[in-house]
Amino acid sequence: MTLAHLYLALAIVCEVAGTACLKLTHGFTRPLPSLLVAAGYVAAVYFMTLSIRSLPVGFVYAVWAGVGIVVIALLGVVFYGEPVDLPGIAGIALIVSGVVTLNAFSRMGGHG
Repeated sequence: MTLAHLYLALAIVCEVAGTACLKLTHGFTRPLPSLLVAAGYVAAVYFMTLSIRSLPVGFVYAVWAGVGIVVIALLGVVFYGEPVDLPGIAGIALIVSGVVTLNAFSRMGGHG
């Protein structure tokens, strides 16, 4: 794992943390969760800018978005009791397979 990949991982963690707090803001009427959302998104974009110094922007954004979607969907199920159904599971599986394909086989990831 390179430093650029570490920055991408940090960008994902920050975005997920910010998004996880979004529902807690109650329309940005609660200051602390609102601050956490803003800080998470700013930090996520900052770490993305560091990662795209060495990695292709299309790859970074695809992985950032894909992993973020999967993790947030799982957190929604676990912490907010959001429903799970077969089409949702299939969609998440397609996102995961896309991220794995990009990382393992595609030249978009800066290798291959």
